[in-house]
Amino acid sequence: MMKAQTPRSVTRTLAPTPFHDRLAELNFLNSWRGWNGFLSAEVFECSEKEYFAIRNQATLMDISPMCKYRICGPDATRIVNRLIVRDIRKVKVGRVAYAMWCDEEGMTIDDGTIFRLGEDEYLLLCAKHMYLWLHECAWGFDAAITDETEALCALSLQGPTAFSVLKAAGLEGAASMKPFDTREIEPGLRISRTGYTGDLGYELFTAPENAHSLWDRLWSAGRQWGICPTGMEALNLARLETGFLAPGVDFQPVHLALRRGRGRTPFELGFGRLVDFDKGHFNGRRALLEHKARGPRYHLVRLDIEGKEPAANAYVYHNGSKVVGHVTSAAWSPTAKRNIAFAELEAPYGGAVRDGLFAEIFIYKEGAWLKRNKKAKVVDEPFYRNARARQTPPNAF
Repeated sequence: MMKAQTPRSVTRTLAPTPFHDRLAELNFLNSWRGWNGFLSAEVFECSEKEYFAIRNQATLMDISPMCKYRICGPDATRIVNRLIVRDIRKVKVGRVAYAMWCDEEGMTIDDGTIFRLGEDEYLLLCAKHMYLWLHECAWGFDAAITDETEALCALSLQGPTAFSVLKAAGLEGAASMKPFDTREIEPGLRISRTGYTGDLGYELFTAPENAHSLWDRLWSAGRQWGICPTGMEALNLARLETGFLAPGVDFQPVHLALRRGRGRTPFELGFGRLVDFDKGHFNGRRALLEHKARGPRYHLVRLDIEGKEPAANAYVYHNGSKVVGHVTSAAWSPTAKRNIAFAELEAPYGGAVRDGLFAEIFIYKEGAWLKRNKKAKVVDEPFYRNARARQTPPNAF
């Protein structure tokens, strides 16, 4: 006779992160959104205030909902190299690398950051759940894959006074860290010089039981440096200015696509430089060789659009008549003083053909939609770049 099992309690609502109690006290608008099943702040008080804090002060953002997977064992390096398109062997221990990974047809599944913690130990951070895919990549290899999404909580500390906050909090050991460095700065506290804003910034990881003490430590130290909580709205503008992609917005992760043909290769997303064909086999290698030989079907480009009305969801025309693509992300940049956007264009537009592009923008005013055709210029560099993001040791801005 089978023994009766004790029923398990299953959360049916969005779950709070370990930092939620501290965040809720500051979220005057009670504005939340779902992120991988967790509550994440959309706006705390004012998205404009939070954005300018990123560019002029210091901000704290809860990034605990990021998926975190530890890969360790004798074959860990082989697994990671099979997963991603770049060669992880070129990344030294104590460094972090941006990476993309593809399916067997060369279509991008997701992007993220990989922390090389040891010769045979890695931590993968990404926006979407990858646990099953990682196990498919690891089949037949000698390594362990652990989902540490709930075992590690994380804060993103960004802005020109970010290091000043760390120093005031007793973490001045981070002064020697270069961009994309990572280290365990204290027992149970890992820090990396990384972020999603393009500014000076750090990400801190600890166990959930240490969440409140870490938050209080940084928050108290940051008061004299203008520290401010930040939500997703402000972060979205900062990442667009600096040229970071958003999965599900600027490209469709192919595992989530419902229709064939919606996937995009790293070449079509502007990251062909990451693809290392010389490292040996990896997922999608054969297909990517063919894609490279044929050339991209699309170009994901940065556009500088005349005027100040954001071109959200706009069609892009060539010579005012032919639709050649659409805008994926758009905003007016207060720092760059430009009307900026990401747009996906059908090849050769955005590549060999860059002139004669227009964005069709619709503006809602006083109960009516007004159409504006604005010139669009393809630009190669990020809209925002600041030397302090790379300065080591950072100045006390």
